[in-house]
Amino acid sequence: MKYHFLGKVVFEDGAYLIKIPFNVWEVCTGQGSFPVEVVAEGKEFSCDLTPLGKGIYNIPLTDELANSLPEVCDVTFRVVEHVANVSGNSPYSLENPIRKVDSMKLITQPNDGLCGQTCIAMLAGITLDEACEVMHCRDWQANMGRMIISLDYLGIAHADTIEYASGEHVQLPKCAILMEKMGRFSHYLVWYD
Repeated sequence: MKYHFLGKVVFEDGAYLIKIPFNVWEVCTGQGSFPVEVVAEGKEFSCDLTPLGKGIYNIPLTDELANSLPEVCDVTFRVVEHVANVSGNSPYSLENPIRKVDSMKLITQPNDGLCGQTCIAMLAGITLDEACEVMHCRDWQANMGRMIISLDYLGIAHADTIEYASGEHVQLPKCAILMEKMGRFSHYLVWYD
């Protein structure tokens, strides 16, 4: 999965970096330090993302690279060698998905902390309990990375890049999972037609 956003090149504590504008723990299904491949304004490089705490990460830049980039630049990164398996071998595939998403039945989450699981339930046409089982997570444990892995398991096609609009106007596709920042937490919603 690729993650795309507009990033700002800053000089902080004696080093150049690009701040990642989302909580990496919530989105990338992983914690700790991990390798990524980055493309910033068409310039490709690899580095390790190192946690600063509470899901905050920066992309480190060499002085030479930082000086070749505009202050605000188009950034895409991809986590390397990070494989997470949700439910083992899947009986589904892109050719044989759990269902074709050609309609949407509304499921209302029964309590806080189940928005990601509810999105998967609606997209897959399964119950909320079944979605929790597929995702192997309970209240407050869903994140975008886990939802993407679950879509893969269920054979539901999706884009290979997550777009972070940060308040910018975007043209949404017919069906999408949206992540809304709500203070300290994020809320996931399904957009359909």
